[in-house]
Amino acid sequence: MGGDHGVEVTLPACRAFLDKHPQAELVLVGTAAALQGAAAMPRCTRVVATEVVTMDDPVEVALRKKRDSSMRVALQQLKEGAHACVSAGNTGALMAVARYLLKTLDGIERPAIASVMPNRRDGYTTVLDLGANVDCTPEHLLQFAVLGSALVSAVNGKDEPTVGLLNIGEEAIKGSEVIKRAGELLRAAAAAGHINFHGNVEGNDIFKGTVDIVVCDGFVGNVLLKTSEGLASMLSDFIKQEFTRSPLDKLAALVALPVLKRFKHRVDPRRYNGAALLGLRGLVFKSHGSADAYAFEQALTRAYDAARNRLLDRVQDRIGDTLQAAPAALPGPSAASEQAA
Repeated sequence: MGGDHGVEVTLPACRAFLDKHPQAELVLVGTAAALQGAAAMPRCTRVVATEVVTMDDPVEVALRKKRDSSMRVALQQLKEGAHACVSAGNTGALMAVARYLLKTLDGIERPAIASVMPNRRDGYTTVLDLGANVDCTPEHLLQFAVLGSALVSAVNGKDEPTVGLLNIGEEAIKGSEVIKRAGELLRAAAAAGHINFHGNVEGNDIFKGTVDIVVCDGFVGNVLLKTSEGLASMLSDFIKQEFTRSPLDKLAALVALPVLKRFKHRVDPRRYNGAALLGLRGLVFKSHGSADAYAFEQALTRAYDAARNRLLDRVQDRIGDTLQAAPAALPGPSAASEQAA
């Protein structure tokens, strides 16, 4: 029911997903009227909800007043046995209701939104947090590193993915006190063998593919995400504009078209749709609100792959190895932090 387009996007995406994944089953949650369009879909269970969380509903409304919303009922299905939940609805409401119903994993104070961005190594870089937590402590950033490592390990099959801490420079002395302290925690966790910490990275390292995972607070991460989406949109508009100019420009654009199309496909944000809400006692994936059917299908596929690869179990295992075993080995507050305090 969520997103900018609702069932006009989600139902065609579900059909396409089921066609490509013959072993998958879907539980579709929505109003009775909306679910009529899914009557003939195979391997689908339909669950009726009487309310819908709108994109501009405050979190309090979703959490306390709309107790039979499609979002809440879908998350309840996850709590009762479904393997993953996907929504294109209100991000704040989804996070709040998911956190209320599912709770966070032991050792995790705040869930984080994680997604991927393409890099020039013909792969992609996982970045978190992308907007769930505007203000983060150093301990939160350490937790994000653990969550991201578990995600990449489970989905991509990398046993020891590399982690970078987003900063204004590679040197350990740079950045805010929070970032410096987070660097200390990450280095200590790496020394204990719990994560593979590369060190500080800068924004361009995300697209270089310097590391597998980049950790940052939600404010920085969300700005980064929206900026990259804007650049991809600008590229698409540029390609269209080149075919409306002079005949010579059109000819040059035609010659370059195959290369431009491949690059456009490579950076198309729809291909990377489906951000994981990591740290919850359940697999929840957030689709972009403006997603079309192709993009929403990618979010379904990402959630399916995460469930198939036992992401939740791997996250729990890694948290047990790192956040519960490591505190005694982690350094106390830095002298700079104590002085600032």
